[in-house]
Amino acid sequence: MNMRDRQPRADARANRDRLIEVAARTFAREGAGASLKGIAKEAGVGIGTLYRHFPTRESLIEAAHTSELARVCESADDLLATMPPDEALRAWLGRWVTYLTAKHGLAQALRATAASGEDAVAFPGARALALAAVDRLLDAGVRDGTLRQGVEPLDVLVAAHGAALAAMDPGQVVRLLDYLMDALRAR
Repeated sequence: MNMRDRQPRADARANRDRLIEVAARTFAREGAGASLKGIAKEAGVGIGTLYRHFPTRESLIEAAHTSELARVCESADDLLATMPPDEALRAWLGRWVTYLTAKHGLAQALRATAASGEDAVAFPGARALALAAVDRLLDAGVRDGTLRQGVEPLDVLVAAHGAALAAMDPGQVVRLLDYLMDALRAR
């Protein structure tokens, strides 16, 4: 067996997962100024372990972003398993808006590192993941009669993004998402 084909040890995977979790929170809160040493310390590992998993700041930012995005998108199925589709869509939109606001700090960190002359990291497939999650939620709602037919998943994402950007306070975001859901429900 080739060394590259081996799976990482359980403790190495756990360290990597903790680093990603802490990095996502820290980059969202502090942006590009976040200390990698501080991230490693909060994750309970040394800076060498951080660099072993993530040789560059960009690779850590990309992993944090990808992890957060996947978590939000995958939650659509969990929500559908526990509540009616229209309620699942509303709950998912709340998670999506929370993700968007947290992602802002990650995006700032990414832009800052790219502006420093280092290679920019792209997040391929992010839009497709989000569109697929919304599509599953909408399809389930159409099948059970709680959501309108013919709604484009991209329109739902754009509306939620607009609510997140335009709202003056968190309460207004909640109201705007509720209005959006009123427009999406079957009559």
